[in-house]
Amino acid sequence: MPFPRIATRAVACLFFASFVTLATAQQSIMPDMPGMNMSAPGTKHADPLSGTIWQHTDSGTSTEPASTPAPMWMGQHHGWMTMLHGNAFVADTQQQADNSRGGDKLFSTNWIMPMAMHPLGGNGQITLRAMFSLEPATVTGRFYPELFQQGETAFGRPIVDGQHPHDFFMEITALYDLRLGQHALLSLYAAPVGDPALGPTAYPHRLSASEDPIAALGHHQQDSSHIAMNVVTAGLTYKWARIEGSGFHGEEPTEARWQPEPSANGHAVDSYSARLTISPTRNWSGQYSVAHITAPEQLHPTEDQQRQTASVMYNRPLGAHHDTTSMPGMDMATHATGDWSNTLLWGHTRSLADNTIADSYLAESLLKFHTRNYAWVRIESAARTSELVNPTGPELPVGHVQAYTLGYDRDYKVAPHLLAAPGAQFTVYRAPDALVSTYGRTPLGAVAFVRFRIVQ
Repeated sequence: MPFPRIATRAVACLFFASFVTLATAQQSIMPDMPGMNMSAPGTKHADPLSGTIWQHTDSGTSTEPASTPAPMWMGQHHGWMTMLHGNAFVADTQQQADNSRGGDKLFSTNWIMPMAMHPLGGNGQITLRAMFSLEPATVTGRFYPELFQQGETAFGRPIVDGQHPHDFFMEITALYDLRLGQHALLSLYAAPVGDPALGPTAYPHRLSASEDPIAALGHHQQDSSHIAMNVVTAGLTYKWARIEGSGFHGEEPTEARWQPEPSANGHAVDSYSARLTISPTRNWSGQYSVAHITAPEQLHPTEDQQRQTASVMYNRPLGAHHDTTSMPGMDMATHATGDWSNTLLWGHTRSLADNTIADSYLAESLLKFHTRNYAWVRIESAARTSELVNPTGPELPVGHVQAYTLGYDRDYKVAPHLLAAPGAQFTVYRAPDALVSTYGRTPLGAVAFVRFRIVQ
């Protein structure tokens, strides 16, 4: 690759890291109080699930186990609690298969999420949140290489062996939560751009995937709706269970990723979803969701889909020590020295035009040990179609691709409130018989990267 192209991409990628540093410099901060329960003043959460929802540290209205740590920079300003979350990878990938499939690229995947919360209406709380990504600039050519990945378009053609960038506007939302007694919580969510009640926490934001710089192969059967237009959601939580319903616009984002552009069928609310979440303890959470999605794919505007997802998450802090003298409602536990986060996920999509079914399965496990070391594994089996070998022909099932990924990185403090973690991961794929002549049986992928993260 010519040096000017490498330099240009490096400047674009490093710009985001500078953006994160400058953004954090504008925030007021509060004293570092590890393990603080971020409840509204005077509010005590009797149930882990409602307490987690009240904090809204995940994307959309999704939730992980209550014990899951959420790196952020917290502050106070005129009665508002402010939080800043941010994650960025500067990565170089090599994806190699037979017949020159795959490729290499220097790119950055990234997002930053400012959020503010304020008591409203006695037992209520309002949350204002936005999420932005510079991937339209830091992922050149409208996708980065990832063998066997497919979904959405670049320059009007289906993306094959690649993953599209996220939109600049990933989420713009307002949430209102109202306590209905000690064990019940009513939640309302409205977002011109947001995440409906469908699937678990999307891969860029869930802890078990937090050190992996590239998308899961099953993304488009599991959590691709995490950026949708005109989302409205209502949810009711009681003790360890939560039920939600959403309306949203079903078509995936267009290639004009710097601003929300009208899709071919407008932006009307034309799709709906429902999700049941259970969280019996602080360490466990599970969800099942189902949706009818109207014309999600730009190249198939008459094809509606039904989607189902189910997932189980388990998180276990390692080495935490709790201060039993803390004030009631305030957990002053010291930071855990480690954490073990796991996700099992199933995604199922059925075309309502021809009854074609695509299933994907994922297992992720991330171990944080000795305070700043991370090791992870991702195992997948994802249904693929003939679009991989003939993008302009009819789309037919060709079998499941398996992917086995191992990775490691290590944190270093590089600036106030900013960590950097150099690392690498390696993936071995296994192609189904129908794709062996195109890819070979066991193609390989590798990514070397530096991950940046905002912390307290």
